[in-house]
Amino acid sequence: MRLTREFYERNTILVGRDLLGKILVYKDGENIYKGKIVETEAYINAKDDGAHFNKGLTERTKIIDEVGGHIYIYTIYGMYLCFNIVAEKKGVHGAVLIRAIEPIEGIEKMYVNRYKRTYDSPTRKEITNLTNGPAKFIMAYGITKELYGADVVTDSRIWIETAPKLSLDHIVRSKRINIDYAEMAKDYLLRFYIKDNPFVSKK
Repeated sequence: MRLTREFYERNTILVGRDLLGKILVYKDGENIYKGKIVETEAYINAKDDGAHFNKGLTERTKIIDEVGGHIYIYTIYGMYLCFNIVAEKKGVHGAVLIRAIEPIEGIEKMYVNRYKRTYDSPTRKEITNLTNGPAKFIMAYGITKELYGADVVTDSRIWIETAPKLSLDHIVRSKRINIDYAEMAKDYLLRFYIKDNPFVSKK
């Protein structure tokens, strides 16, 4: 069962934490990809100078103004995509970056997408590296900017399925990664990941 609107309309930090363990599903028309969300980062409001939308809405960030559950995709370093889920009620800005996925279904196709070669006796490291980073999982899933603005509550191509909520002793909270440019928010403990999961990008 997919998560309902009410899940995403909550406080961004709670959404970021509670997405851990949930299943991200994507159908590209021919293939289906499923993976467990194992790492997230919350970006909370206009005062969060680590967030791309902290200086106000632009053509790129306008989806942040929509109700929670919409997809916000943007490019970093001129070549990699990052996948975010908008949180909060309409007009209250917040988003959760999906940093890492543990692959469940469609692994062979993920491998082809990610490494551009056939799935033939892959090493354990190759499987771990499939989806253990924000750009890596997007490449493995074959996601493009075509999904910008899609609604995971209603879209037939992509959604997030429910799963049992993790207990707090299975969740690690830490600083977010690669936001040293943020003067105020770089030390916020808004990164969440599943303890001891091998698909987490950085321990």
